[in-house]
Amino acid sequence: MSDSDTHPATHPPSTPPELHSATTGTDTTGPGSDSDPYAQQRKTTEGSVYTVTGGDWDDVISEVAGDEKIIMNLGPQHPSTHGVLRLVLELEGETVTSLRSVIGYLHTGIEKNTEYRTWTQGVTFVTRMDYLAPLSNEAAYCMGIERLLGIEIPKRAEVIRVLLLEINRISSHLVAIATGGMELGALTGMTAGFREREEALHLLEYLTGLRMNHAFIRPGGVAQDLPADTVEKVTEFVKVMDKRLPEYDKLLTGQPIWQNRLKGIGYLPVDACLSLGITGPVLRSAGLPWDLRKTDPYFGYQEYEFDVPVAHEADSFARFLLRLEEMHQSLRIIKQALEKLEPGPIMVEDAKIAWPAQLSISSDGMGNSLAHVRKIMGQSMESLIHHFKLVTEGFSVPAGQVYTAIESPRGELGYHMVSDGGTRPMRVHVRDPSFINLQAMPAMSEGGMVADVIAAVASLDPVMGGCDR
Repeated sequence: MSDSDTHPATHPPSTPPELHSATTGTDTTGPGSDSDPYAQQRKTTEGSVYTVTGGDWDDVISEVAGDEKIIMNLGPQHPSTHGVLRLVLELEGETVTSLRSVIGYLHTGIEKNTEYRTWTQGVTFVTRMDYLAPLSNEAAYCMGIERLLGIEIPKRAEVIRVLLLEINRISSHLVAIATGGMELGALTGMTAGFREREEALHLLEYLTGLRMNHAFIRPGGVAQDLPADTVEKVTEFVKVMDKRLPEYDKLLTGQPIWQNRLKGIGYLPVDACLSLGITGPVLRSAGLPWDLRKTDPYFGYQEYEFDVPVAHEADSFARFLLRLEEMHQSLRIIKQALEKLEPGPIMVEDAKIAWPAQLSISSDGMGNSLAHVRKIMGQSMESLIHHFKLVTEGFSVPAGQVYTAIESPRGELGYHMVSDGGTRPMRVHVRDPSFINLQAMPAMSEGGMVADVIAAVASLDPVMGGCDR
């Protein structure tokens, strides 16, 4: 952080630090003061860098004792902050007068890691960012690579991607409702939400081999074809969800306590959403039907019939209702995808890109089958060398840059990627909706009660893996 951003005007040595300075950890002691600073600083080429060590809370409390203000840390280890999110609240009684979001507790360096792996290996990293919508990350990442390569994936692979994305959207929204219910004390909502989520994860495991972090969507298509009885399995899932989703209306929608906890809470009108770059259900709850599946279609979404639900209340209750309706719309899309699922290739035919070109799982569920290995080794030495180099070195992507975005369960998930013509990305930067949407927390919470902060965070549905990445 730069010196100008974090170092306010200094005070004379006799003047105690202000409350705001004490709680942010900045060094506000005057030159020559004998008192210990709240943050040690060192000079770098980018300016002053501060190492925050905290302050004496007794001094902080004594400063605000007569002012009826107090600083409270909510999180990062807290069951109601949607994971490892820290919120620093300034309170007057139960009223929030100031809120700051503090992130970085789940930082993984995934963006930088992808720059040291081949384009295909990057899928294994990006799927672990927003871990509740891993397939969305895989799809956006691979779509960017395919645009840089100038290739189109086969129709069957496109339909498979849509099918998986919508199943994943349902499972993600179920977690949003379940965790929101848990955080607000509606524990039956939590148990019901995770019950239905298990149905979705069981189906994803059957189709891709893994419950989460699938790495199933690959540049050029998908890793392997779906099982022979996919239509039957997915149809059964749709029937179960059609039966169980209305139960959420019976359980929560008309519940007076649930309504009182959410209606009018976390209010964020459309102009505020646009100013802050907010997307997803939060933006649609303010009345703007912005959904990239409609406004900028990809994977053939323009061929599917579905609605983009909107509301105008712009509060937490509207976002709950929207997510419920979006799950119904996802079921509509899934039914249409099954009808479009025609036989055909699931990976581009270019042998210099397709990897693994002819994957066949062995009896232990790992690697290529012995029959496939024998086929490669028996054809020619050149085939074996090509397979080895494709797996170890990867394929080259023409120099250029691209930005691709899809509609994840939380909003616009975009990938900006730069290629220098090599076998690995030069730069990968992700526009994660959780990171952008968290900017709205002060606007949604300041002036409300502490209990309302919990409802506001739940209505945003941030995933800190994508936020910190």
